[in-house]
Amino acid sequence: MDWSVHYPKYFEPGASKGDKLVEWADVGCGFGGLLMALAPQFPDTLMLGMEIRVSVTQYVSDRIAHARQVEATLPPDAPDARPGGMQNVSVIRANSMKHMPNFFAKGQLSKVFFLFPDPHFKTRKQKARIVTTALLAEYAYVLRPGGICYTVTDVKDLHEWMDSHLRKHPLFEYIPTEEMAGDPILEAARTATEEGRKVERNGGDKWVSCFRRLPDPEED
Repeated sequence: MDWSVHYPKYFEPGASKGDKLVEWADVGCGFGGLLMALAPQFPDTLMLGMEIRVSVTQYVSDRIAHARQVEATLPPDAPDARPGGMQNVSVIRANSMKHMPNFFAKGQLSKVFFLFPDPHFKTRKQKARIVTTALLAEYAYVLRPGGICYTVTDVKDLHEWMDSHLRKHPLFEYIPTEEMAGDPILEAARTATEEGRKVERNGGDKWVSCFRRLPDPEED
């Protein structure tokens, strides 16, 4: 990966390695609400949105570019200046279900988000859901031990599906709700996305589950 086109502040032109690594991945980032909310809160963390739709990816890319241009015109001490100048966030068009390990090294990520994914209601389509037993092996590969997987949805059936698959996987451990209380990242995951705000406007429910990546088992 040439990360310099995504994070020019942190990578030399053409460089795949720099002083920092991408650490957070929003899989199926939609219109980028989570990224735009978290980037100024965590200006020292590089985060990437991954979206399969061409037009939506371009929208988020334009949104980030515009935010960077605005920030560049503001003095650092301006009251409305966002820490980091939005240089720590980017988006890429990618099919995460097929190519996740192509973008990240083993244990590179500390957080991965699956927020309001396509529920694929029909039984014959459920194999296309973003969380399956096979895909969890790939997510576990790129997520470091101690890293956190966030899932949020307004579809109860999908919540139960993701929750049960993650609970059954030997490399993920459920994090009790009370342990996540006050986590600003989880709050943003619940409320900052366009889908999440739509659910709130319609008075719908949201189901949340968070899981910690466990250490790899020791080999005999």
